[in-house]
Amino acid sequence: MRQARCAPGLLRAEAGRARDDRDGYALGMSHASDEQRLTVPAPGGRVLEVLVRGPADGLPLVFHTGTPSGLAGSGPVADAASARGLRTVLYARPGYGASTPQPGRLVADAAADVAAILDHLRADEFVTAGWSGGGPHALACAALLPVRCLAAASIAGVAPSDSPGLDWLAGMGEENVAEFGAAAAGEADLTTFLEQAAGAIAAVEAAEVADSLGGLVSEADKAVLTGEFAEYLAALFRAALSTGIAGWRDDDLAFTRDWGISLDALGHATPVAIWQGDQDRMVPSAHGAWLATSIPLARARLRPGEGHLTLVATLFGEILDDLMDLAGSRHTRESAPRVVPE
Repeated sequence: MRQARCAPGLLRAEAGRARDDRDGYALGMSHASDEQRLTVPAPGGRVLEVLVRGPADGLPLVFHTGTPSGLAGSGPVADAASARGLRTVLYARPGYGASTPQPGRLVADAAADVAAILDHLRADEFVTAGWSGGGPHALACAALLPVRCLAAASIAGVAPSDSPGLDWLAGMGEENVAEFGAAAAGEADLTTFLEQAAGAIAAVEAAEVADSLGGLVSEADKAVLTGEFAEYLAALFRAALSTGIAGWRDDDLAFTRDWGISLDALGHATPVAIWQGDQDRMVPSAHGAWLATSIPLARARLRPGEGHLTLVATLFGEILDDLMDLAGSRHTRESAPRVVPE
């Protein structure tokens, strides 16, 4: 039997009784023993590596990690989600970890993979959020799974590379400018670039994360690159490159080609929030501003003083509360009686 729809308003009320007062998290409070690591069949005979944590009857939160990023435990995402009664679902995109590579994949292809994962978990509906390179994939799920996806959030997510009126590279750290320049030149150039760059992060430790990111981290982001959060990021990077650069390469190529979704239709079908800081050197604030104005009815959460990392390190609880409010507003709208003109 498939998971029944859970009214977001009720879910928020129950979660409020269990939630602590933090918007951040403590990785030390994670319950790794609750995690389930699964291998899920995907379209085309592929398999996906999936990590699940939280109540089995909770509304799934499908969280799309950044680029590059593997599965290194559910960490702060699941801590905040579990406190709100949500079931966290993470997966390694094709080419990362144990997920079969999918050369030539589009951003839009994430929707079919997520649908396969939800079918495997017998879950009808979900909410989704994507951080950094995960942002476009969250939007794709919202656009292409409008019945199942109740709400979506893009957190410091990149905009389409052909966005009208957006200088896509302006404001990025020089490392990203070089990386996306290689991607624009083609797969061979990008492969050479990433194979050289991978050495700096394939075995990175927590104390080395800030230096390995170089000019991509602002002062705001450096301030949170300490302790358990730095350890978590280092683990994500190591997991991302544990089987090579295929996932990273195919992410970059997908960002620089047509995404395969309509942003115009997105906001009308599924409520969307765009979270962005103005101290972000990985995905400049102009990307968030462009998405917020280009997706109809999108909630613009453009935060002065926040960077690329701080949004998850210090505001993730607030982001989830806002996401559930969006899901609740959709539920209310769809449940309202229709007035038939006489």
